[in-house]
Amino acid sequence: MFWVPFLLLAWAVAGIACIRLCLVASRGAGHPADARLEAELSIYEAAFLSGGPDRVAATTMIAMARQRRLLLAHTGWATVVDPDGKDDLERSVLGAFGPDGQSPIAPVRHRAAGGEAVHSLAERLTSAGLAVPDGARGGIEAAVRQVQAAALAVVALGAVSLLMWPHHEGSMGPLVAWFLLPLILTLGCLAIARFEVHPYTRWASSEGQQLLGMLDTDRPDDERGFLTAVAVRGPRAVTDPALRAAFDKGR
Repeated sequence: MFWVPFLLLAWAVAGIACIRLCLVASRGAGHPADARLEAELSIYEAAFLSGGPDRVAATTMIAMARQRRLLLAHTGWATVVDPDGKDDLERSVLGAFGPDGQSPIAPVRHRAAGGEAVHSLAERLTSAGLAVPDGARGGIEAAVRQVQAAALAVVALGAVSLLMWPHHEGSMGPLVAWFLLPLILTLGCLAIARFEVHPYTRWASSEGQQLLGMLDTDRPDDERGFLTAVAVRGPRAVTDPALRAAFDKGR
């Protein structure tokens, strides 16, 4: 029965990994979607659910540039044209500039993404059940990787036990059967996660993804359609060569 410690270790590794995935997935599930947000998402809400704080900052800057209130040069620099922000997000972007109203795009984008306006937007979406809570972001992917590693560890422990099996002990059937159980547990957990957890991204819950899927991003000639495409796909959705070059240089 030399293989019993290997079996116990396989069960421990598989059990801990599967339990962790279940706990992380339950935290990431959030709350039922708020009825207020069952209507179409705003541009900034769509930006956060698609790409997080950085996407919100980029979308705000592009929206202001389209209104000629912010100049984004192809060199990767931004200049304030209109210092009066229409909402908290615009004021956050304007506040990220230096006193002379000029700055490279990257630091402005970074400071605006970490501002209070974006934080408030994130809290609102999380409370509505549309965004993944802070504690769960990235945790689901890490937990899935841990279960995958546990499955490989079970296989490795089983293989070591088979290699050490004495020839005089007879059939290896019982040994294989015992190690199959924790392997089935981990593979079954991964299969369930594929269908139940996979719809979650780093930012949007399954409800948030459903609302994102309802957005029309195929109207680039319409101002809202253009900004919706930018919110969902990021600056790569920009068709203006100069504006696109500004963000390429401003990474």
